[in-house]
Amino acid sequence: MLTHKLRHLFTIFVIKNMRILHLSDTHNCHHRLRQLPEADVVIHSGDFCMVGTEQEALDFLNWFCDLPYQHKIFICGNHDDCLYGANIEGLDSNVHFLCNSAIEIEGIKFYGIPMFMSDCITERQNQNYANIPYDTDVLITHSPAYGILDFDDGINYGSKELLEKISTLQLKAHLFGHIHAQHGIKLIGNTLFSNGAIINADYTSTISPEVVYIQGGTNLLT
Repeated sequence: MLTHKLRHLFTIFVIKNMRILHLSDTHNCHHRLRQLPEADVVIHSGDFCMVGTEQEALDFLNWFCDLPYQHKIFICGNHDDCLYGANIEGLDSNVHFLCNSAIEIEGIKFYGIPMFMSDCITERQNQNYANIPYDTDVLITHSPAYGILDFDDGINYGSKELLEKISTLQLKAHLFGHIHAQHGIKLIGNTLFSNGAIINADYTSTISPEVVYIQGGTNLLT
């Protein structure tokens, strides 16, 4: 249970004049987010549930669909297993559920890969990573890549297979979460890596925000 009031914790950046707000790991605390900043696209990279019930997922979806953004993209994390294999019907045309799938918005290609435990305990997840299209601009996963904002309790929890695949891509951004202790941003070459986890590692407090702007070939971290 959260013992501190949620502050405003956002990563927002600009690609080709498109403002993108990144959220992750809200764990049923989405209703506490107030005064979200202006953006063209909001992206949630998973773990909107805590236990993983359909009621939790429905509550998040109702909230997410009502957000005043032109486009909304979300994927599932390991706490969202109730949506494994789900065909979500009735979403507004500007709400995009990515499950090993892509959406192109104003010339920017987004690709999303969920983190379902049924896939992670088999080779399916590694195959999902291998299938990332080479023309992807913004990659959305729940898991980090190995060695990039993935360290906690003396362990790098990220995926080596995902890191290997990313090394073959020319991404503008990789958005993820999962490792709450590593909320933050990192610029490696021309790729922005964003761990958008909002709740801290022991689920008791919140984490200071970073704001990132990438526009016209200039990278500015504030």
